[in-house]
Amino acid sequence: MTDNTKADAAAEEIPSAAADAAAAAGLNTSASAGLSASTAAPSAGRMDNAAAIAEVEEQMSVLFGFIQANVRAAALAVDPALQPFGLKVLRILVKMGPLHSSVLADRMFVDRSIISRQVKQLQELGLAETRPDPEDGRARYVAATDEAITRLTATRESDKLVIFTHMNSWPEEDLLTFAGYLKRLTTP
Repeated sequence: MTDNTKADAAAEEIPSAAADAAAAAGLNTSASAGLSASTAAPSAGRMDNAAAIAEVEEQMSVLFGFIQANVRAAALAVDPALQPFGLKVLRILVKMGPLHSSVLADRMFVDRSIISRQVKQLQELGLAETRPDPEDGRARYVAATDEAITRLTATRESDKLVIFTHMNSWPEEDLLTFAGYLKRLTTP
């Protein structure tokens, strides 16, 4: 099977797999209730690229909805006053360790002023602290507090991600193929 034939076969499977995932999540969208008329297969059994891309966009929209709902719920579980963006900041700090605000801003593709305001709120909630940079006394690191780490860990243990719940039964080969497609999409 050539790479193009494999890609064509995979492209035909993606909409049905995404529709199956949406249906399993209880979503009653045109994507999960049977693919929309715009994705009906032409006589050759394949969609044209524009229709296939539109279907991918629709399924990604459903996926983003899952992710946004999960992030909102996780933020509330950590602290009722925590905004979803603050949760993202905390997750990066826990994963990567203390960072300069400028590095954090670059990593999140936002202006430093946004990070500054968010760090202030996280400090008020007792979830972040600043520490002096031992190599440059003028600079400061932002770090998650032990309390933030404890709360994030408890949240992850008690509330599995919607995506994890739905994808946990997928074969490893399917997961790696899907991850490869996402990487291909997000790599410039």
